[in-house]
Parts: sequence; structure tokens; C-alpha cells
Amino acid sequence: MKKDSALYVFLRGLVIENPVFVLLLGTCPTLATTTSLISALSMGLAAAAVLICSNVVISLLRKIIPDMVRIPCYIVIIAGFVTLFQMIMHAYLPALYEMLGVYLALIVVNCIILGRAEMFANKNSVGKSALDGIGMGIGFTLALLSMAFIRELFGSGTLAGYEIPFFFTHKIEFFTKAPGGFLVFGIMIAVVSKVTAGKAPKKKTFDACESCPSAAFCMGACSDNKEKEEV
Repeated sequence: MKKDSALYVFLRGLVIENPVFVLLLGTCPTLATTTSLISALSMGLAAAAVLICSNVVISLLRKIIPDMVRIPCYIVIIAGFVTLFQMIMHAYLPALYEMLGVYLALIVVNCIILGRAEMFANKNSVGKSALDGIGMGIGFTLALLSMAFIRELFGSGTLAGYEIPFFFTHKIEFFTKAPGGFLVFGIMIAVVSKVTAGKAPKKKTFDACESCPSAAFCMGACSDNKEKEEV
């Protein structure tokens, strides 16, 4: 499959470049909202919707937004969509709005969304940016659901609020707490790493580093570390 094909752009967010288990982005909402399938699905869909919409708009405006202020512009665009979805959920899905709480607003600073804006939507067409948003959004949602399935089943003995025989009477509350979340997170990362077998692309530097004022410092530090390792 060609790496510049539309199918590859869509599929890579599912496993090979999964934003949670491979790129290790969005860890905070991942750990906070995966105690139940419902909250995980709600967060995944909300973040995916914002990701797709912001990718499309940023791709449309990529030749208009000045390079020096592109990050603030991206944040304003993302914040606009987050506010819109917040208002919709508050009006029509108040229970889910209350369940997600502050983590819904924190989608504005979700590394996945800002990262895709900078690394992909800023450099590609509207169509590919939309596919990238859909693929990454689905990958993020599936990651949340896989963790929520394990944590809710073993920690609460339920799935989507419904009691599961045996598990409900032998639940392990450790899985619903932060240490349990980290344990499941680490196991899932190991499993995905084994499945991908190092297929995720490895780059010494990101394209966005070229315009960063700290790029020279970072490159120098990396070179020093490499020399020490060789010695």
C-alpha cells in the first residue's frame, strides 16, 4: 500500500500510528475517561468530531494563516469547535456533558488534535486531512474503548452499566483507580507494540521542528547523546 494513498492515510491511525498506544498522545483523557464504556465512547466521539472539523478548516486556511502565528490560530479554531460541541452536548446530552466534566473542555489542548493540525492538515489537501482526522479519531476512540472494556469489566463488574455475572461479584476495584489505569495502559502499549513490530515510522526530527527557535538546541542535544552512546 502506498504511503501517500488515501486508504493508507485513513488506516494508519488505527494501529500503525495509533495516537494513544503508538504515538502516546492524549494520555490524560485516556486514563481519566476509561473507567466506563459510555464515558470512553463519548470522549472518543467528541474528540474525533473536533479533530475532523479542525483538520478540514485548518487545511482550507493553510495558505492564508501566517506561519508565525499558526499555532495560536490552530488553538482558536480548535477551541471554537470544542465550544460548539460543548453547547450541543449541554443542551441535548446533559448526562454525558456532566459525565465528561472538565475533560470535554480540555479537548482544546489535546495533543492529538493540535499535533495532527501541525503535522498533517497544515501540509495536505482538505480530502486527505479529513481522512486523517477520521482515521486518527477512530483510532483514538477504539483505544479508549479497549481500555474501558477491561477496566469496567474487571473493576466494576459491568459493561455500559449492565451487571455481568461472575465479574460483578468478583470485581477488582483496583482497575477503576489511577494505578489500575496505568497498568492497563502499559499492557495495551506492549500488545500494540508487539502487533506493529516496529512498523511505525521513525523520524529523527519532525518537519515542524524546522521553524522552532529551539530546534538547534534539540538537535545539538540529540547529537551529543548519540556520541556518548557510541563512546
